[in-house]
Amino acid sequence: MKRILLLGGITEALAIARTLGPEHVYSLAGIGRVPSDLKCQVRVGGFGGADGLAAYLLGESIDLLIDATHPYAAQISANAARASQLTGVPCWALRRPAWQAQAADDWREVAGWAELIEALRPFRRPLFTLGREPLAHLDEIPAHQFWTLRALEACPSNDRCEVIGARGPFQLEDERTLFERRQIDVLISKNSGSAATEPKLQVARERGITVLILGRPQLPDVSRHFSTVQALLQAL
Repeated sequence: MKRILLLGGITEALAIARTLGPEHVYSLAGIGRVPSDLKCQVRVGGFGGADGLAAYLLGESIDLLIDATHPYAAQISANAARASQLTGVPCWALRRPAWQAQAADDWREVAGWAELIEALRPFRRPLFTLGREPLAHLDEIPAHQFWTLRALEACPSNDRCEVIGARGPFQLEDERTLFERRQIDVLISKNSGSAATEPKLQVARERGITVLILGRPQLPDVSRHFSTVQALLQAL
């Protein structure tokens, strides 16, 4: 097998990493836990942009770059595609399919923070599942709203906001309890396509709650695209 550099960031990346031997490298940005049961090498931290990644590919004699980062990690994916162009090392991307709204859903896509804040005006008890990004906007909370934020780790907020530290996968009954106890009337989410975080959408559907979806960024073209781990592994 060619020497692989796997850029991780989603659950599926770990599934790929568990198939790799000691000559391969699994790279993590440093967010979350580093698994201890892998046979491959694990690298934590950035590369210094596209040029730094290109230098690493050449310096480590990497034959194949696999981008299995989060669908919203647009900068990392752009760096991977550019490094592939600079070095001639093929770049394969695992692109998780987006969630699709069902007939009973009230999903509204927003393009950015300003559009999101405007769309939130009619609501009182939003639940943000965007990670830490809303923490930079706590001073923008309207007087009639109380925000609930869910991120990987709890952190300080203010008297108009509660931050819940939690990691998926999330269970349906737990999500129902969260929505009920916090009296959530609107859900804000990225369209990650992850089964681990999908139960919140079912609860919103059950309760007739609007979902504001932060639109996916445009990702670059690469050598090959895959939508499942199985298809990618079969191609190796």
